[in-house]
Amino acid sequence: MRILISLLCLSLVSCDKKTTDTTDTSIASILPVENTLATEKELSEEFKNYWYAGKAEITSYALEQVRYGELRKGTAALIYVTEDFLPDIQVKANQKSASTVSVLKLNATKKFNTGIYPYSIMQSTFYPVSDNQHALKISSSIQEWCGQVYAQLNTKEKFEILSHSYFQGEADQTFSLKKTILENELWTKLRIAPNDMPQGELFIIPSFEYCRLFHKEIQPYSANAKIEKQQDFSTYTITYPELSRSLAITFSNKFPYEIESWTERYSLTDTTDALVTKATRLKTITSDYWSKNGTRHDALRDTLKLN
Repeated sequence: MRILISLLCLSLVSCDKKTTDTTDTSIASILPVENTLATEKELSEEFKNYWYAGKAEITSYALEQVRYGELRKGTAALIYVTEDFLPDIQVKANQKSASTVSVLKLNATKKFNTGIYPYSIMQSTFYPVSDNQHALKISSSIQEWCGQVYAQLNTKEKFEILSHSYFQGEADQTFSLKKTILENELWTKLRIAPNDMPQGELFIIPSFEYCRLFHKEIQPYSANAKIEKQQDFSTYTITYPELSRSLAITFSNKFPYEIESWTERYSLTDTTDALVTKATRLKTITSDYWSKNGTRHDALRDTLKLN
């Protein structure tokens, strides 16, 4: 009888909270195994001079976004900036202290229209510049006239994830996952240590943007990653066979490893008319943009070709 009661209790717990038992992959040689910190990377003077100059790097892109089976033209922006981050409560710190962690934050935005109504997408990633652990926090939001969705990951003993959506079957979820590679964090790791990007057969959690737009479960999927180097640029490609999806990010071989373009394929067929999301760099500037919020600063959007 005691055994039967115990089994029933375990069954009730498993229904109450979703968990995924995913083991760490070969990323352990690049990012730490759960609850273990790898050696911090020593930051070069070149890195410090660029990323700690009190400015953000802002890059605009011409966007061709696949949505509802058609290509939509729009704009994208990648905003990278270093911040002091409080790992316990996982927010930006008002000032640096012994308890803060220096992170390279990426705010990635997209804006495009689908017929009469607009889409606005933003993903934020907070990745330690020490490059010795997973992103501490990731958030993603998508707004359009039908409604909005939001997802957030906080790195604790496991990845703690909450997700809210107006779609049936996706609303108000809270669950945890064992730590593994996050596609979102690779966009920031690439800017710090591109030669250490994970390669080979891996398990990766796809970007939150992709999971929400295509209604895929937020969980690790088998993937294959590789880097191909050319003279001036390299391309980092992740392929997800189960999802029929691939992501290719092209970046400069020279510091600060600026991202030149990216492509995202949702079907791996060889048909010539396959639709592909593309983003191509327009302009890069460095700016303390948070102080450029007056009407006299509107012209900076023209500089970035975002108007």
